[in-house]
Amino acid sequence: MSDPQIFEKRPNVMKLDAGDYWWCGCGRAETQPFCDGSHKGTGLGPQKFTLEEAKTVALCNCKHSKNPPFCDGSHSSL
Repeated sequence: MSDPQIFEKRPNVMKLDAGDYWWCGCGRAETQPFCDGSHKGTGLGPQKFTLEEAKTVALCNCKHSKNPPFCDGSHSSL
């Protein structure tokens, strides 16, 4: 299994509608912060998350959060 690539050392803050989403956990997707299948063969994969209502979220872009897919500030120590 590979380690995730750091896409960016800051979160992606965005407003999302209610629904299901697939967060990229490998850091390789061209469609950050969402999965595009680029993880294949890495041993890493996306993480599904569901929002019950529209809200603003901070999604992890460093791929080292202890609370994925959400930013927990881990990027500040990388």
